[in-house]
Amino acid sequence: MVAVRRKRTQASSPRSEPPQYTAEADSDSDMDNTVCEECSSGKQPAKLLLCDKCDKGFHLFCLRPILVSVPKGSWFCPSCSKHQIPKSFPLVQTKIIDFFRIKRSPDSSQISTSSDSIGKKRKRTSLVMSKKKRKLLPYIPTNDPQRRLEQMASLATALRASNTKFSNKLTYVSGKAPRSANKALLEKEGMQVLSKEDVETLALCKNMMYRGECPPLMVVFDPYEGFAVEADRFIKDLTIITEYVGDVDYLRNREDNYDGDSMMTLLHASDPLNSLVICPDKHSNIARFISGINNHSPEGRKKQNLKCVRFNINGEARVLLVANRNICKGERLYYDYNGYEHEYPTEHFV
Repeated sequence: MVAVRRKRTQASSPRSEPPQYTAEADSDSDMDNTVCEECSSGKQPAKLLLCDKCDKGFHLFCLRPILVSVPKGSWFCPSCSKHQIPKSFPLVQTKIIDFFRIKRSPDSSQISTSSDSIGKKRKRTSLVMSKKKRKLLPYIPTNDPQRRLEQMASLATALRASNTKFSNKLTYVSGKAPRSANKALLEKEGMQVLSKEDVETLALCKNMMYRGECPPLMVVFDPYEGFAVEADRFIKDLTIITEYVGDVDYLRNREDNYDGDSMMTLLHASDPLNSLVICPDKHSNIARFISGINNHSPEGRKKQNLKCVRFNINGEARVLLVANRNICKGERLYYDYNGYEHEYPTEHFV
């Protein structure tokens, strides 16, 4: 997607009547003289965004966190928006249970503390998606129930700050692509079928989340990158981290008017009219806050520790984020947005 220069939508104008333009005035206009407040350059004017309050300019890629495309509606710079660290979600068990719609235990409202359902250890293999015999691992929840509450509270904080409802599955809403449009057989070059054993592993991960046994991840707020996700315990190679979820829509509906949240390819169809994307701006889970790498630089690619993989599951396309190497506790999670089409503009990712 290519950002175009954005007109100020609500910035007040000191002039009471329309300006009279001449060729000379146009060449010396304020728009032509606008420079980025961060880098002091007026280059790449198509990517200069003007604050709707102070009229100062900022390159999309100079903002922290960056903006991938021009936001819809009004936009205010960090100074005018008085950007602050989001208010933390209450660390209250009942509130967290209600927020995530966690299944309550029969004898109490306690979040499940059992992790015995995790299957026996499997032999480690490399993440080569073309291999016929590859086995994915379920994530292992943190044993301490209090720490799991803190992990879920961190996710609730991020979801609430971004005005996003929690969902742990793909959502189909009126006015967007219907569920009937999600047919894995339409994939341009075919889509690998998730094995029966791996389908069971994915179901186990879903059930653990349903019981409040969340992935061992912590959402943190970084003033430089925005929300990000860190491993809260050691995670083995080939572990399922989460499914990438959100509203399913046709790519054609989102090519020109999407406001910067990270879309994910769901179906890359032979007929572009049938191509689908996942849009996590309204409904999502922790996948929305996992960072993308700058795949235009060797340094960015070195940070990648997750693989984004699309599978045919019962005839439908699904997207999983899977560890592609061992991940240490405290390590930030990164994956490549462009695992397939290499179209997402990541050259300014930090």
